[in-house]
Amino acid sequence: MRARPTTGGDGGSAVLLPSPLAGVPHPALERLAALAARALSTSSARAELTEDGAPTGAGACAGLLAPVDELLTATARGTGPLAVTDAGADARWAALPAVVSGVVGCYLGVPLTGTDGRVVGVLAVFDPLPRRWSRTDVELLADLAAVAVGELQLSALAVQHEADRLRWRLGVAAGGVGSFDLDLATGVITWDERMLEMFEYTAEEFDGTFAAFEARVHPDDLPRVHEAVEASVQGPVVFQAEYRVLLPSGGTRWVKARGEALRDESGRALRLVGAAYDTTAEKRGDARVSRLLESMPSAFFSLDRDWRFSHVNAEAERVLQRPREELLGRDVWEEFPEGLGTAFEEEYRRAVATGEPVTFEAHYPPLDAWFEVRAWPDPDGLSVYFLDVTARRAAQEEARRTARRLELLAAVSADLVATLDADEAVARLARHVVPALARWAVVTLADENGALRDVGSWHADPALRELTDRYRRVRQAGLATEAPLRRSQARQGAVVIESRAAQRLSSVLSGEARELLQRLAPESACVMPLRARGRLLGVMSLFRSAEDGPLSGDDLATAVQVADRAGLALDNASLYARQQHVAEGLQRSLLSAPVEPDHLEVRVRYRPAARAVQVGGDWYDSFLQPDGDTVLVIGDVMGHDVDAAAAMSQVRNLLRGIAYSSGGSPAAVLATLDAAMRGLAVATTATAVVARLEQTPDELARGVTRLRWSNAGHPPPVLLRPDGTVVDLAGEEPDLLLGIAPHLPRRDEQVEVQRGSTVLLFTDGLVERRGQDIDEGLARLREAVVELAGADLDDLCDGILDRLLPPEPEDDVALVAVRLHPQTGPRPEVAGPHRVPDDLPLPGR
Repeated sequence: MRARPTTGGDGGSAVLLPSPLAGVPHPALERLAALAARALSTSSARAELTEDGAPTGAGACAGLLAPVDELLTATARGTGPLAVTDAGADARWAALPAVVSGVVGCYLGVPLTGTDGRVVGVLAVFDPLPRRWSRTDVELLADLAAVAVGELQLSALAVQHEADRLRWRLGVAAGGVGSFDLDLATGVITWDERMLEMFEYTAEEFDGTFAAFEARVHPDDLPRVHEAVEASVQGPVVFQAEYRVLLPSGGTRWVKARGEALRDESGRALRLVGAAYDTTAEKRGDARVSRLLESMPSAFFSLDRDWRFSHVNAEAERVLQRPREELLGRDVWEEFPEGLGTAFEEEYRRAVATGEPVTFEAHYPPLDAWFEVRAWPDPDGLSVYFLDVTARRAAQEEARRTARRLELLAAVSADLVATLDADEAVARLARHVVPALARWAVVTLADENGALRDVGSWHADPALRELTDRYRRVRQAGLATEAPLRRSQARQGAVVIESRAAQRLSSVLSGEARELLQRLAPESACVMPLRARGRLLGVMSLFRSAEDGPLSGDDLATAVQVADRAGLALDNASLYARQQHVAEGLQRSLLSAPVEPDHLEVRVRYRPAARAVQVGGDWYDSFLQPDGDTVLVIGDVMGHDVDAAAAMSQVRNLLRGIAYSSGGSPAAVLATLDAAMRGLAVATTATAVVARLEQTPDELARGVTRLRWSNAGHPPPVLLRPDGTVVDLAGEEPDLLLGIAPHLPRRDEQVEVQRGSTVLLFTDGLVERRGQDIDEGLARLREAVVELAGADLDDLCDGILDRLLPPEPEDDVALVAVRLHPQTGPRPEVAGPHRVPDDLPLPGR
C-alpha cells in the first residue's frame, strides 16, 4: 500500500505511514527537515517516507521544493548514506532534471531504518552549489534520522494504544462488562457507566468511596469480598469474587468481579483494577438446574478440572453413602481410591481427554454395587450421571440363569428322546450337565434286578476326562454299601454333600477308585436318582469344585428336572428295546431257515425298521418241491404293524402249501395264491417274486441251471454272473400285485444261469427311500454288488445292507441270496452243511 498524505497545520505536511507505522499522523516531519537544513547550512531538506524502496510522494520539505525522487529512491535502496559532492559532474545524476536546472548541486541522504531493520523513509539535504560532505555532516544527519525514526515509532505506538483502548471500551460495552479502578492510597473507586448501572447508582449518587460500594453488597457476602481484596493486595493473587448486590429497587443481582493489583518497583500494591459483569441470569439458571438435579431420581455429581467435587445431589449422597459436606471440594480419587485403575478412572479420563461423552457399566467393590454411568465433559470439568443397576443386573442374571436352565432342559429332552438306546442316552446326559450343573459327572444305569452299572462320564477339563472315565470304570468295584450312590438307590431320593466331598466319599471307596477320586478332588457332590413311572432306572452323580461352590437351590431344582426327564427318556428307551425285541422275535418266528440242497448256498437276512412298532409284511422263503426243485420266495404284505405281520403269515403259509402241493410253475403258484386270498378273505395286498431253480440232465452236463420266475409287482431280482457283471431280472413286464385282480393271467420268465452265479431277491426297503427314486436305489444296489462280487455269500449280504441301509431304517428289509456252486465236485465247504427236509422223496438224476 502507498502512504496517503493528509493536510497538517502551519502549512506543513502530515502523512499516514505504511506498516508498521501506518495510520500515524506526524506533523514533526517538517520540523525535522528544517532542522536538518539549518544544521548542515543547506538551502533545502526533505524528510520522505518510502514504500518498497520508492518515495511515497508524501513528506515534509524545508526550503525550495524540488523533484529529487530519484536520489531519494537510491538512498532508500542503498546500504547506507548517499553523498553526492558535485551532481553536475557525477555521471549518475548529471542528467536529472533537478541537476540540469541547477536546483541540486550537491546531495546528502540517510535512510530512516526502524528497529526491525526495515527502511521506512529517507531524510535528505541538498543545495544548488557543489559541496564536499564531511564525516561530521554524515554523522549529524544520521543522528537526526535516528531521532526521526524514534518519533515515528512513538507516534505509531500512541495511535495503536488509542485504537486498542477504543476497541476494549467498545468490547466491554457490548459484553455488558463494567470496569473499576480502586486507588489503594486514597481509597477512591472509579467506576464506568456499566458499573454504576449494575449497582443502580447515578453518577451524582456515587461518591467514589469504598463505603458506597459496601453499602450495596449483601452482608453475608461482604466478608468474602474483603478476604478476596486483601489476598490480592497482600500477594500475587488474582482478585476474584462473586457476590450479591442489594438494589434500591428491592431486587438482588449477582455480580462476578475479577481484577489485578498494580504494584510499584518495590512490589507495593498501588491500585486494584479490573472488570465485573452481571451473573444473575446464570445463577438463576444454576439454581433451576440444581433444583432439577436435586429432584432427579438418579444420582448426579460434577467434578472440576482438578477432579474435585463441585456438586453432589441428594440421590448421589444416598448411593455413595457420604454427605455432600464431606465430598464438596475433595478429590474424587482420594475419597474413592478403589476407583483407581478401574473402568471409572479409565472412562472419566478418556472423556476429559477426548472431549466426548462416555457411557459404561462397572462394578464398584466397596459398595458391592453395579452402576450405569454416563459422563460428559464441559469447560468446568466433568458431569457424571450414575444409576445403581445392581437390582436390574441381578434380575437380568436371574433371567439368564433361567434361560440357561430352560435351554438345558430343552436340550436334554430333545437329545435324549432322539435316541432309543439307553447307553447312548446316558452318555449324552453326562455331557449336558457339565459344566451347566457340575464340574464333572458320572451317570449310572440300573437293570431290572437293581444292579448298578456306570455307563457315562464327562469332565469340563479335557485334560481330566480320561481320569474321570477311568474312575467310572472302577468305581462300582470299590463302592461300599453305605456309599451315597447306594443310599440314593435304596431310598430313591437325592443325597447332597455340601463340603469336603473328596474326604467323605473316600471313606466309602477302596482301591484304585479311592486314589482316582482324591486326584479329581471334588468339594461338593449331589447324587440324584433317575426315575420314571415308579421305577428306578439309574443315578446321576454331580461333582463340583471349591471354586464352583455347592449347588444352589435353583441349580438343585434344575438337576431334579433334568433327572426326571432323563429318567423318562431312559424308560422310553427301555420300553422300546423290549418292544423291538418282542416284535423282531415275532417277525423272525414267522420266517423259517432256508433249505440248502445239492450245491446251492442260500443266505437270508432280515432287518426290522428302527421304530419298534414297524413290524410287518416283509418275508423270505426257501423250500423244496416234491420233484427236488428249489423254490425261492421274497414278498411284502402292505402295512407296518401287527396286522400286517399276521396277514404276511397267512399269505406266506398259503404260498408254501400251494407251491408244494401243486408243484406248479411260479406263475401258476401266484395265480392260485391270488385266488385263494380272495376266496379265504385274506383282506390284504402284497407283492412277491417266486423263483424256481430247474435243471435237466443236459443242463447239468453243460454246467447251467434254468431260473424260472414270476413277478407280482415286486422289485426285480438281481443276477451276479461269474464274470462279475450284474443284470436286473426284470423280464418283459411285472404282473399286477396280489389281492387286486385274481382273474388276470400271470406269466413266467426264465433265464439260463451259469454255475458260480449269484441270485439276489430283496424287498423294497433295500432300494426305496423317502426322497429317492427306486431306479436310483436299484443303481446303487448294482454298484454295491459289483464292488462285493468277490466276497463270500455272507459278506456279500452284510456288505449290501451296510452300504444301502441308513443307521435307522424306516422300513423292514428282507434279503435272499442264492449262489450256484459248480457241480463238478462235492459240495464246497464254504457253502455250509447240506440242509434238506428228512425223508424227502427226491427223484434221482
